[in-house]
Amino acid sequence: MAVRTPRFYKYYAQTYRIDSAPNGGLAGTLLDLTTGFFVPDSSHIREVMRATTDSNIDGPFGEEKFVQETEFERSHYLTGDGPIFALYDTIKGIDDVVRREERRRTPQEVALIQALRKRTFKMWEDEAARRAAGEPPSFTVTSRFNAGR
Repeated sequence: MAVRTPRFYKYYAQTYRIDSAPNGGLAGTLLDLTTGFFVPDSSHIREVMRATTDSNIDGPFGEEKFVQETEFERSHYLTGDGPIFALYDTIKGIDDVVRREERRRTPQEVALIQALRKRTFKMWEDEAARRAAGEPPSFTVTSRFNAGR
């Protein structure tokens, strides 16, 4: 039975994407929380596709949730300079107000946050493409995982 791709998952705190490979198999990419970029990693394909509801794996789910989950994790684990991080700060500012006022996000706040996360996701994709083309990084990133090194 053929597997429809792409398929989107959350593998612990990292988002994971499965695509069809040119050889007819499957290829996985995993969000690297030390860099913010996706890296080839097909080692989890069987595990995520066979996951049970009591595991630390969620999915499959739609691309929209994949984008939102990816950006949530990036904003949680990464800091840096540049416009991506300014947009993350905007989201954090909204959430600070919501916590301070002890309320839920309004529908307008939810929509704004979702739109900002779509925008930052695209900005990461554009940056990855730039770097793959040999251009220098346009921003720096620090991860909670390597901040003390």
